[in-house]
Amino acid sequence: MVAVISKPDTQRKLEILSADAQYDLACACGTSQDEGRRRGQDGRWIYPVTLPNGGKSVLLKTLASNVCRNDCKYCPLREQQDVRRCSLGPEETARVFLDYYRQKKVFGLFLSSGVIGSPDATMDRLTATARLLRRKHRFRGYIHLKVIPGASDAAIEEAVSLASAVSLNIETPGAANLARLSSRKEYIRDIIEPIKLISRLTGKGTRFARVKQTTQFIVGAAGEADADIVKYMGGLYDRLKLQRVYFSAYQRGYGDPSLGAEQREAPDPAAAFTREHRLYQVDFLMRRYGFKDADIIFDAQGRLSLDADPKEVWAQNHPEFFPLDVNRATRFDLLRVPGLGPITVNRIIERRRTQRLRRLDDLGRPGVRLKKAGAYLAF
Repeated sequence: MVAVISKPDTQRKLEILSADAQYDLACACGTSQDEGRRRGQDGRWIYPVTLPNGGKSVLLKTLASNVCRNDCKYCPLREQQDVRRCSLGPEETARVFLDYYRQKKVFGLFLSSGVIGSPDATMDRLTATARLLRRKHRFRGYIHLKVIPGASDAAIEEAVSLASAVSLNIETPGAANLARLSSRKEYIRDIIEPIKLISRLTGKGTRFARVKQTTQFIVGAAGEADADIVKYMGGLYDRLKLQRVYFSAYQRGYGDPSLGAEQREAPDPAAAFTREHRLYQVDFLMRRYGFKDADIIFDAQGRLSLDADPKEVWAQNHPEFFPLDVNRATRFDLLRVPGLGPITVNRIIERRRTQRLRRLDDLGRPGVRLKKAGAYLAF
C-alpha cells in the first residue's frame, strides 16, 4: 500500500500557522474573558484589541513560518521538535489577510515567524508581506510585525517604517536566565540592543513616533524571580517608554521536560496562571496608578503573593499611609487605596468640588471593592 502525503494548500497552512501563533501574546491580549484570544470558526486565532475610539476589533494573527532554527527550550516549535512544518509566502499571507479584511472579519494583521535560515532572511519575509500590503494594495490600517532576535539594524528600521506596532520578546530578565533557555541567543546583542534601537526609532519627536513598541516575558521557564521581572519592567517603561509589557505563563509539557521543575507552582498548574495574573496587576499599577518597581512588595524569595493582589499587599505593608482623608487626599494617594480604581477616584475628585463627602455611599454604588476601600478611608 502506498501512502500519499499531499502538500498543504494555503488554507491548511493558515490553520497550522495560526494555531502555532497562539504561543506569542505580545499583541493585544488581556486578562479578562472578553480580552483573551479565541479561535474563530475557521480555525484561525483572533485577538481582540482596544481601538483609539474605545471600541473593540480583532486581529488576524499568524506565523509566516513555523520552521525555526532556534533551540528555545520553552517553545513547542523549537528545531528539535517533530512537528509539521510549513510556510506562507508574502503573496499568500497578504492575499489571505485582505480576504478577511474585506469581509470585515478583522481590522489588522499580527505577523510573526519562526527563524528561517537567519534573522534577516526571516525579517525579509515579514517586511515583504507588509510592503505588499502598504505599497501594492494601499492598505493603511494596522500591521503589527514581530522583530526577530538578532536582526540587523537595517532590517529593524525597515520593519518600523512599515508597521503600526512592533515587538521583540525580551523573554527573560537577564542574560543568565536566557542562557537556561537557549544556547543560540546572546541576550544583550540579540535582544536588549534591538529593543533599545526600536525605542530610539519610535521615541517622541522621531519620524516613527506613531509606531508602538511592546514586548513579552515567558514566566516561569527559567526559574526567574518575580522581583527580577518587575525590575526589568520598570526600565522598559521608565527608560525605554514601551507601550505595553505582556506575560505568558510557561506551561509544563509544552517545552523541554527539564523546564519548570523548580517552579513553586509545579504541583498546581493553575498557580502558574495566578502568577501571570499578579504580574499583569503589577503592570497595571505601574502604567495607570503611578507605582514604581521599588513600590512592589515581594517575599524573601522575590515572589509576589498568590493570595492577595499587589496593591493590597502594599497597603498592608504601609499602615502609616492610612487612613486617608477622602476629602483632602490627592488623586495619586487615592489610587493607592485597595478597591479604588481610576473611575472611582475621578468621581470622588469631581464630587468633592461641590460637596463634602461624609460616608462611603457618597463615593458610589456600594459593592465589594468599595467596602474594601472603606477600611482605608476617613471622612
